[in-house]
Amino acid sequence: MIEYVNQLGGGPPRIGAPPQGGDVSVWALSTTLDVVGGHRVTEAHSLLDATERDAASRRRQQADRHRYLASHIGLRVLLGGYLGLAPERVSLVREVCPCCGGPHGRPAVAGGAVHFSLSHSGDLAYFAFARVPLGVDVEAIPGAEAVTDVLNSLHPDESAELRAVAEPGRPGALARVWCRKEAYLKATGTGLALGLVEPYVGSAPAPAPVEGWTLADLPAPRGYAAALAVQAGPAA
Repeated sequence: MIEYVNQLGGGPPRIGAPPQGGDVSVWALSTTLDVVGGHRVTEAHSLLDATERDAASRRRQQADRHRYLASHIGLRVLLGGYLGLAPERVSLVREVCPCCGGPHGRPAVAGGAVHFSLSHSGDLAYFAFARVPLGVDVEAIPGAEAVTDVLNSLHPDESAELRAVAEPGRPGALARVWCRKEAYLKATGTGLALGLVEPYVGSAPAPAPVEGWTLADLPAPRGYAAALAVQAGPAA
């Protein structure tokens, strides 16, 4: 589905037209940068809304706060480019939660002109954009202890597959499963509320099919895994 991931750096990006039809645009960002898309991270508060500023202030570690600010500047720069708006003019909202009906579902742009998803792990952020609901996830390859921690929380077939992988390869296989599943759960808006058992996405080199959705692994730097889930039918 995606063979190339655009790189967002310190300078203003060449964004182009928003994705059309079933097209998807994926971007990556190093969240260690001091300047993102032409905007200094130290000046992020002038670009972000109150919810984002509050979320940033609750990150006690400076490095974590920097990563959050950099990724949200990146999101606003890219959304602004697709929508023809200055980054600070992009209005972000929350959709209705599909589990409880509360106002804490998928993050969205007011008016729904483009769907987006943001994920960050370690020093890396991924962004995905489309005309239909989608989710993206990037994860640093975990340590061996993470496999033990989550092994029994997955679909029984996925747990069995991971146990069958030679021990040195299990963290990478777990990262594949986790990214695929997290991308789907973000795309549907349920998050982790219903657990990690469903859907079955598999640990093989290619994701297992999931009805109504297209799952694909994404190119990622060494030490990371990434995946994308895109609604296969018309937008809801």
